[in-house]
Amino acid sequence: MKEIHGRRSCPWWKSQIIQKYGIGTWIWKKIMSFENYKYSVDKDPYEWCLRQSKRLKAIDPQMNTQMSNHKLLTQMPRELEHAVKRRCNQNCTLDEIANTLQDFQREKPFRVEFKDKPKERVAEVAKKKNYCHNCGSTDHYANNFPKAKKKVYVIEKIPEEESPTEDSDSDYMADAIREQSYEEQDPREEFLVE
Repeated sequence: MKEIHGRRSCPWWKSQIIQKYGIGTWIWKKIMSFENYKYSVDKDPYEWCLRQSKRLKAIDPQMNTQMSNHKLLTQMPRELEHAVKRRCNQNCTLDEIANTLQDFQREKPFRVEFKDKPKERVAEVAKKKNYCHNCGSTDHYANNFPKAKKKVYVIEKIPEEESPTEDSDSDYMADAIREQSYEEQDPREEFLVE
């Protein structure tokens, strides 16, 4: 098709692609290519930022810089995304993001991602066996102790000598009335001058 039409402008090619494939399919392919091309340390930051920004412009030409920066940052690893957010403001240019990424490549060598250790190296911790607190056996727990439990019921009869008399009841009532009068008295009344 390029041989037939020669060199034409981007909008003309875009209109030809829309006529042939439809707008939805074309935009969907651009979105998929944007999402699949994530940033990694081995890629050139300038080339990566330029390609991704062109894809974003193709998807939505009216997208503002703040939104495009946000979408670019989501295509980076989380640690790098946070570091770039700290160094650049929301309305920074594409060059500032690329410079920041290049600074990180020069200053801090990135760690290799953590890989799971083989299970052979990890020594299995022996589980602590539960036991009965009454007898020390591991067959059962203290709440399911098989032997009969000794139950103590203490019911004592009060001897008649210690039973309260009528005189002691009256003293008891007098004490209760005195305590009640203290509780009802306002503590601020002690300091009032008449």
